[in-house]
Amino acid sequence: MTSDLLHSERPAAPATVRPVPEGPEGHVPEVRRSTSAVRASDLLAVAGAAVGALALTTLLFAWVAPFDTALGFVVVAYLLFVALYAVLVSLDETGPAVRDKVAAVLWQSLAALLLSALLLVVGYTLWRGRSALVHLNFLTEDMSGTGPLQPLSEGGVLHAVVGTLEQIALALGITVPLGLACAVFLNEVPGRYARFVRTVVEAMTALPSIVAGLFVYATVILILGLEKSGAAASLALGVMMLPIVIRAADVVIRLVPGSLREASYALGASQWRTVWTVVLPTSRSGLTTAVILGTARGIGETSPVLLTSGATAELNANALSGPQVSLPLATFQLVSSPQPSLIARGFGSAALLMALVLLLFVVARVIGGRAPGELTRGQRHRRVVASRRDAARMAARARPRPRRDGDTGTPPPPH
Repeated sequence: MTSDLLHSERPAAPATVRPVPEGPEGHVPEVRRSTSAVRASDLLAVAGAAVGALALTTLLFAWVAPFDTALGFVVVAYLLFVALYAVLVSLDETGPAVRDKVAAVLWQSLAALLLSALLLVVGYTLWRGRSALVHLNFLTEDMSGTGPLQPLSEGGVLHAVVGTLEQIALALGITVPLGLACAVFLNEVPGRYARFVRTVVEAMTALPSIVAGLFVYATVILILGLEKSGAAASLALGVMMLPIVIRAADVVIRLVPGSLREASYALGASQWRTVWTVVLPTSRSGLTTAVILGTARGIGETSPVLLTSGATAELNANALSGPQVSLPLATFQLVSSPQPSLIARGFGSAALLMALVLLLFVVARVIGGRAPGELTRGQRHRRVVASRRDAARMAARARPRPRRDGDTGTPPPPH
């Protein structure tokens, strides 16, 4: 009886209302839903907050407070913009949505600020060095026979370009094998010694460049008696690049799923075979990024090169003997001069340095940008050729052989 009372007191379910057919064929017209994350109200809120912040800042600087600096105007206007935007969004949204939109405005404005700073640096460098970059001799000549009063049609930075390429190549030849081997050791051989090495590597990431240059200068040049050269500069750059490569490669290798290692061990592979065929190919893209970070750290250093390789205005293609200059060092020396032509050459060499870094970045991404297991075009072609060769061999085995004398054509009985 109690169950009957409960059923009698339960409210009746609402009746299902079917839409009334519309249109000539009896179908309800569909309304397209917008899936865009940007709405008209958001744009209006941003525009209103920007206009209000600009007006209030102008009123504050012109009539209320005795402020007249451009930086202060920009900072106050930005703070008022964020506050007004939060107020406008709160009229239509709840608290979590307001915080989310304000956070989105903050990080997007910071990203725009960083992009603007990057474009400003690159654009200013190219603009100041345009007068030197348009001359072909800037890339094909050195400064051995060019004085400070010579026009831009004479002399160039070929000696600095060659020095930079040789020094960074030697530094990469030292850093990449040692850095990757150390990163593999830290992940595959855990223990007290590995923790000690990781601590030392993390401490060396903040090593000042002048200290690395002084270390190589004291040990290689003063104690061992070697002369200043591009090879000594490469050692100093390697000291700067090595902890960056090890730290980044350590983080990347640590992200490789353990299931891949376990699958390799289950198939009978050894630990180092697993590292060579599973771990390193899987983390190839991240390891390439680690090498790029180390290269970017070393290619722009000036003080280690000045201490260990000296300075020269002549082209020296032998990195093992004699002083050798690099693009950052040449930029520093040329920009420090009071002559406009040398300053233009300095900005031109800085533009070449940025172009060189961009080129190395593109080459590294092309080499290591493929996904794990993805084959190149040449590898796919060789795989197809090998497959066709195997298919032809299997077809030749499947063809019936010609019958010999005494051969009945029946297979021999099983043993």
